[in-house]
Amino acid sequence: MAPLITTGLGEFLESLPRAGKLAGLDVGTKTIGLAICDPGWHFAGPVETIRRTKFTKDLEQLRTLSAREHVVGLVVGLPLSMDGSDSPRTQSVRAFARNLAPLGLPLLLWDERWSTQAVERAMIAADVSRAKRAEKVDALAAAHILQGAIDALANLQSPQ
Repeated sequence: MAPLITTGLGEFLESLPRAGKLAGLDVGTKTIGLAICDPGWHFAGPVETIRRTKFTKDLEQLRTLSAREHVVGLVVGLPLSMDGSDSPRTQSVRAFARNLAPLGLPLLLWDERWSTQAVERAMIAADVSRAKRAEKVDALAAAHILQGAIDALANLQSPQ
């Protein structure tokens, strides 16, 4: 059976053990930003940026990271259009997510419409140079995406 791919937070939560690290991915055409959260799903942090080559090599790097970090689920940023509809880029990311099935991990597609802009603004405010911003933006965007998802998971788990 193929692993779960969903946009439903509750469905994703039900497919996960109650603890274990989640990985966040910001999938671009040239790079993949990677982030990891702690096993209790409190804090997400950037890990690295993968330069995309052939998908099989990209998948192997993701497999290595997942094994090394004991990842139990993936959160992939979904680049929706501003009106919430799919775009050609959205379809590309959905296809990428389907191709991650060999990892055997549940996957949440998470709205990332403002992630890169938020990270860019924060780095500009911190006076980070343009070169350093370009180097770090993808992994930081992945952390931003993952933090949004784990915050939403925490809200879903807490008693109302």
